[in-house]
Amino acid sequence: MDAPSIDRWAGTPPPNIRTRAVHAGRGDLRNLGVHCPPLDRSSTYPLADLASGTEAIDALAAGDRPTTSSVYSRLHNPTVARWEDAIADLEHAEAGVAFASGMAAITATLLAVGAAGHHVVAIRPLYGGTDHLLACGVLGTQVTWATADAVHAAIRPDTRLVLLETPANPTLVTADIADVVRQAGDVPVAVDNTFATPILQNPLDFGAAYAIHSATKYLGGHGDVTAGVVATHEERAKALRQVRIATGAILHPDAAWLLLRSLPTLPMRILQAQQSAQMLAQRLAAHPAVIRVRYPGLADGDPHGLIGRQVRGPGAMIAFDVGDHEAATLVMKALTLITPAVSLGTTDTLMEHPAGLTHRVVDPAGLNASHISPGLLRLSVGLEDPRDLWTDLRGALDLLLAGDVAEERS
Repeated sequence: MDAPSIDRWAGTPPPNIRTRAVHAGRGDLRNLGVHCPPLDRSSTYPLADLASGTEAIDALAAGDRPTTSSVYSRLHNPTVARWEDAIADLEHAEAGVAFASGMAAITATLLAVGAAGHHVVAIRPLYGGTDHLLACGVLGTQVTWATADAVHAAIRPDTRLVLLETPANPTLVTADIADVVRQAGDVPVAVDNTFATPILQNPLDFGAAYAIHSATKYLGGHGDVTAGVVATHEERAKALRQVRIATGAILHPDAAWLLLRSLPTLPMRILQAQQSAQMLAQRLAAHPAVIRVRYPGLADGDPHGLIGRQVRGPGAMIAFDVGDHEAATLVMKALTLITPAVSLGTTDTLMEHPAGLTHRVVDPAGLNASHISPGLLRLSVGLEDPRDLWTDLRGALDLLLAGDVAEERS
């Protein structure tokens, strides 16, 4: 019923990540006699007999994948399962569990580990929605906000999870995953790997229990799908599937098919955008209107020496500070090529203002602890010619030096 998982490479040297991205989730297509992954939109599935349906329901209730029938699309869908296998392959995981959004994936992980009503250690900064989910108390979760070097001291007997994001949204701060795992001891560690993607980083290789993605971003890559996924070990995946069935948060098969479409180009998209981001970060750092640039590829952007050891490159996200809210507003308004919008990882370059948009729901203390200032802008570098992107950025930044800011503020 399902596509072959990471086991298809068992006993042979695994191919390069570019090759895996092209072939992941597609190992059975030749036998099916098709070249494009099939799309199954069925909402319900005919049963060969009652016994096979009962067997499938029992498997699903236990958190396993069914072998006799999908029964009902809220419980299981073959197209979604195919994409889950593809991501598990790229993340060096035993299983992937897909959800309707990145926040659904985060929420399911918290519920699966029993964090509702118990304790979580979280490292700021995190995506604003994740920060808000932990802080607002909707799950009854108690949170200790810790720095990456103080996780051990924050662990309690009822701690169910350590949660971090590296590189972090929006400041690109990085954390040593292996060191956090060491400090956490028996407590599972979940890493939001959205910014790095499996192309640049595989958290499970460093002891993390979960690698979480907002697949809306780079994994989708074209701004036309909303999705989330968790890559993990099979035993942990069972609990995630049980949560997904109970909450109805399964990914739609159309979205899964679009994600399968996007996967083969993921390495090229990441590497091209990363190359452009390196150039733009250097030029931003040299512009007199920019106070500070945060990018792991700059001299001061990788203080822990993680590039080449944990992460295979600095990525395509940049954060830079232009001083205050008014300056940030003017820069975004002056853009003509770069799209002012939230989200990231699309083929076109996006710019947003974290304090006013993605992290608006984070309280002032959280913003301060996360070093999210009123003048901070986040840039998701796309696939345009970087020279054209720099022309747009420089034109907007030059306005800050030309007196236009003073006129706007008067």
